[in-house]
Amino acid sequence: MDLVLLCVFLPLLTVAWGQYGDYQYGPYNYGDNDEWVNVYRQGFNFQCPHGQVVVAVRSVFSKKEGSDRLWNYACMPAAQSLGEPTECWWEEINRAGTEWYQTCSNNGLVAGFQSQYFPSVLDREWQFYCCRYSRRCPYSCWLTTEYPGHYGEDMDMMMYTYDYYIRGATTTFSAVDRDRQWKFIVCRMTEYDCPFENV
Repeated sequence: MDLVLLCVFLPLLTVAWGQYGDYQYGPYNYGDNDEWVNVYRQGFNFQCPHGQVVVAVRSVFSKKEGSDRLWNYACMPAAQSLGEPTECWWEEINRAGTEWYQTCSNNGLVAGFQSQYFPSVLDREWQFYCCRYSRRCPYSCWLTTEYPGHYGEDMDMMMYTYDYYIRGATTTFSAVDRDRQWKFIVCRMTEYDCPFENV
């Protein structure tokens, strides 16, 4: 009986250890004195240093400042097994005032954000800065919970486990609250080259 239990629980323990191992990110350095990358109602362009990817997103909302948010990001080096980025690019623009879903094309990972505020909509358009690492492919992808939990709340999303990467996001926009909720698309990446490419 003990051998049967061991055979049942050992694979489960192995999977759990691989997914929730003891290597964790943090604490995050959001830059000098935790400054924001933008001011209210202004555009911004944020890019991680070469070879690093976004691992944390922080934001605060202000109704009186045009229903806009201040933003800050933290970056960490990608795993050594991925090597150096082979190319980086800006994805297509996601328009203000609409819901959208986007992943980095060509199996890329999010390494930056660009955004412009539109006072007529009281919202921002968004663009991801993506980097591809050789011919690595995503797997074990999932969506995070909504950030912020409710419209108008502060937001603090962190990647707690090493080897999981942000590949994109899906967002909803509230025309009443003039705010956006995000679910980030998070994946692991293969440690070997593969022929698959997403579009």
